[in-house]
This record gives sequence, structure tokens and C-alpha cells, in this order.
Amino acid sequence: MTLKQKYGSTALVAGASEGIGAAFATLLAAEGINLVLIARRILPLQEFADNLKKVYPIEINCIACDLGDRNATEQILEVLNGKEINLLVYNAALSYIGSFIKNTVDYHDQMAQVNMITPLHLLHALGEKMLASGKGAVILMASLAGFQGSGYLAMYAATKAFNRVLAESLWYEWKSSGVDVIACCAGATATPNFKNTQPEKSTLFAPKVQTPQEVVTECFEKLGKQPSFISGTGNKIASYIMQKLLPRKMSVTIMGDNTKKMYRL
Repeated sequence: MTLKQKYGSTALVAGASEGIGAAFATLLAAEGINLVLIARRILPLQEFADNLKKVYPIEINCIACDLGDRNATEQILEVLNGKEINLLVYNAALSYIGSFIKNTVDYHDQMAQVNMITPLHLLHALGEKMLASGKGAVILMASLAGFQGSGYLAMYAATKAFNRVLAESLWYEWKSSGVDVIACCAGATATPNFKNTQPEKSTLFAPKVQTPQEVVTECFEKLGKQPSFISGTGNKIASYIMQKLLPRKMSVTIMGDNTKKMYRL
């Protein structure tokens, strides 16, 4: 059974113009699924959509929206105007690398809005309709940073922990209703944002940086089979060691030390 047959004909991808979001959109387009793409900047989003339409005969609607706006979900629902969404992929996220106290509380608030509150609102609004129709899928992007305290990534890690626990909880609640939910827990991924941070390799044993396509392909392999997953063999091994073999204090210390070294803090 294809994704379109199982879930429906239209997907909404938030944070879609590049990186993992663009990889999600491309795979869905290849499956013949119509797209609603959301990003803050309309020009790169529209350019990406135009290139997709040259390859795949699908309908694509672009919505320019600041997902940090407290009314973001209402703005999106107004543009959708009742359009049925069968798959929700929430990839958008704000991050900050550095001392928690040196960042402004306003930016912390905005991170909470983009990374937690807006996906929560979208999930509630669109998930209700999926449950009513008896089919659908939700993918929330989480992160290895959210499995333990992560110094110098404090707010980002905390928001990603929220997404993972929310997705796992709804996987249980909705699994008998035909709606699949999964948290995609990625490690370092070669997205434009990741490359722009110019990270140094922290240790010789650090997991290999994945491509967005690798993350997305594995996500769809796991969707409908488990509540969350860690992408990439190296990340799975590293997480097993950190979560199962090491004391919590040591895991938190390793994360903070690695981030400090990667970003020369």
C-alpha cells in the first residue's frame, strides 16, 4: 500500500524550504501526494515548490507564516479554508547554541512558540479531523539532544524532549483510530542551518553526519510501526551507550562537553 492509499492525498509540511523539511516534501511529492508547504520566507519556498512541480504532477500551495507568531495556527487554518490535511510533518524549529542566560528571555519564548506551542496547536486542530476520518499521520521532528540535559543547547533540547514525549503519547492514544504518530529523533544532519554553525568534530567516535534524505527515508520506514525512532546506526549506538550504559550525570556531562568543543564555547 502506498502512502497516498494509506493516509490520503494531501500533506502539510512546516519548515519546508530546505534541509529535512524539503526532503520530506520531495519524498511525499514522489508518492503523488499534494503539498501545503509552510515557511517564514516565501521566495525560497516558492522557488522550491516550482522546482518540485517541474518533476512531479501534484498540487502545491505555499503559505508564508512566522511560526513564532502566537496566532500562527489560526493564520494557517484560515488559508487552508477547510482543506483536508492527511499527513502533518512539523519540521520547523528555532535553536540557540550558547549560554542559556546570555540569550534573551524573548528569544527563549519564541523558541517555545515555534518548537512546542505552534505544533501543539496544529496537531490538535488537524489531528481532530484525522481521527474523525479514521486515517492520517503525524511526524514531529525531535532530536538526540532531547534525551538528556544538553548544556549550551538547553532550551532547544528541552523543546525537542517535549515533541518526543508528545508524539509517543499520541501514538498510544491514536494507534487504534487509524492515525499513525511518530517522533523522528535525528542527530547531526547536513542541513544548511547545521552547516552554517560551522561545527568542529567533537571526537573521533562521533556518529556520522547524516543527509536529510537518509533521515526522511528511515522515518517513513518506521512510521506506523513504533512511537519514535533514532535515525542512523551511529546515532542509535551512541544513544544506547548514553541512555543505558552510562550514569545520567556522565551522559549530561558528555553532551555539554561535546557541544562546548564543537562550537568553541
